[in-house]
Amino acid sequence: MDKYLTSYHVISALANLPQLVFEVTDACNLRCKYCAYGEFYEDYDCRENKMLSSENAISLINYLVEYWNSGYNFSAFSNISISFYGGEPLLNFHFIKTVVSYIKNHVSCPHRKFSFSMTTNALLLHKYMDFLKDNDFYLLISLDGDKENNGYRVDKVNENSFDRIVANIDGLRNRYPDYFITNVDFNAVLHNKNSVESIYRFFKYKYNKIPRIGELNSVGIRKDKMNKFNETYKNSQESLYQAEHYEKIEQDMFMNSGNYRNLALFLHQYSGFVFKDYLDLLLDEKDAKYVPTGTCLPFSKKMFVTVNGKILPCERIGHQFSLGKVTDAGIELDIEQIVSKYNEYYRKIESQCNICKNHRSCIQCIFNLENRDGSLICHGYMGEKQFQNYINVQMAFLEDHPDAYRKIMEDVFVV
Repeated sequence: MDKYLTSYHVISALANLPQLVFEVTDACNLRCKYCAYGEFYEDYDCRENKMLSSENAISLINYLVEYWNSGYNFSAFSNISISFYGGEPLLNFHFIKTVVSYIKNHVSCPHRKFSFSMTTNALLLHKYMDFLKDNDFYLLISLDGDKENNGYRVDKVNENSFDRIVANIDGLRNRYPDYFITNVDFNAVLHNKNSVESIYRFFKYKYNKIPRIGELNSVGIRKDKMNKFNETYKNSQESLYQAEHYEKIEQDMFMNSGNYRNLALFLHQYSGFVFKDYLDLLLDEKDAKYVPTGTCLPFSKKMFVTVNGKILPCERIGHQFSLGKVTDAGIELDIEQIVSKYNEYYRKIESQCNICKNHRSCIQCIFNLENRDGSLICHGYMGEKQFQNYINVQMAFLEDHPDAYRKIMEDVFVV
């Protein structure tokens, strides 16, 4: 087995961390039927209305500052996004205010810049919009379209939250119109009460915004809820193609649509005309070494801290895959143990990856692969025939959308 990951990779990732995400609280003022922490799923910690300690968050920030100011940091003046996640993060506003103040007034990190972001359901936006605007927060607001589309986003007494949320969004737009244009985006979940077309039309015509549209998470489903999940689930590409003017919608959505995302990945990996930096011009592509699967190297994209102090590489995987912990006593993060754990994960899948024709642009996360009796099953595996079909699909899309090539190559950077 190759040793794909070393301690240098983890230390370097910590020193150049682009995003630190805090699960501020597991409490929420909504009871969304499809919530990733709700009745469909079983791979998360029990929700107990906990609040993350600001003291522990500051302890982690101080720990990371040592890496950010070390010789391993080669991201001179690049941005670190400090992000707040929930539950509904504004239910623990004291935490947010404390962390923002600490970053601004006490963190000395001359070679990095800081910004703030939040995912919110906007129910408390009317209380805190001044603070968010004054600190230049980027906001991602969760809303599934119009009132009917929003039928699964209900409160504790099972009432649709749409009217209250839209009133707060409109209040923010009216009070800070320029901020709304530059700093606010929307995230919608696709299900059997909406469609790609209905979501697109609502946000395009009401707010002149192109929303992100995500499918229900299909990992970690409880067996007794599988039928209900399947009734609720809707495929985004199928939904798009059912739209009357799907090509116009797809063009407007651009990188928020599956076909453009797939094409961008294909062009960046296989065109031969993409170089991430000057060193890429000097390296022989034949000597490139590919890590099994499309799994991010730990902390190369973000660090996610749960309300229980668990440290994970992102918020989209089960909490059983934690890599460390933040406690009252300090930070528990064993670099060598992380290296060993990842290399063991890779060992279990490398035999499939070594013969997969699409290993260069794989997007399969190892933490979301099916586990059958200790063996990982990758449903994204491509043999020669599947890979040729994949190429044909991308080339056909380019033939139908010749302008896509220039737009992607000039405007898109795939991380």
